[in-house]
Amino acid sequence: MTAQIHVPSLLSRAGAVSALTLAAVGGTMLAPGATSEAQAAPAHATKALNIAASKKGAPYRYGAAGPSRFDCSGLTLYAYKKAGKSLPRTAQQQYNKTRHISASSRVKGDLVFFHRGSSVYHVGIYAGNNKIWHSPKSGSVVKLDKIWSKSVWYGRVR
Repeated sequence: MTAQIHVPSLLSRAGAVSALTLAAVGGTMLAPGATSEAQAAPAHATKALNIAASKKGAPYRYGAAGPSRFDCSGLTLYAYKKAGKSLPRTAQQQYNKTRHISASSRVKGDLVFFHRGSSVYHVGIYAGNNKIWHSPKSGSVVKLDKIWSKSVWYGRVR
């Protein structure tokens, strides 16, 4: 999905001639400063996100990678494997394998890595609106949570 401004809303800003020109060439344009969350996610990333979401409520288990129990990196490994991509086992290894991207470039399905210093300790799958699907800790379940820290890095699975 792309952020768009429709022609009628432009009339007051752009003037009738500019708006008519826009209408003649398709009726919409990208909004200046549109956020990158509006960019389309790669198909495998969308599929992995949907697979992770489908595991909502699955219990956390240290070292588990599905299909019914997961730790954090086990969930991302499982979701991406089902989407046709391979990832290494641990959060740190997954971070090392992904293409590192800025927060402003993130799209749904990208991986979100929580870190202390240079060490990654947790991973989830970006769901949009500053939220992730993840398997947080012992005693918890796979769930959608708000990103709670500013100490995060983003990675895109290639």
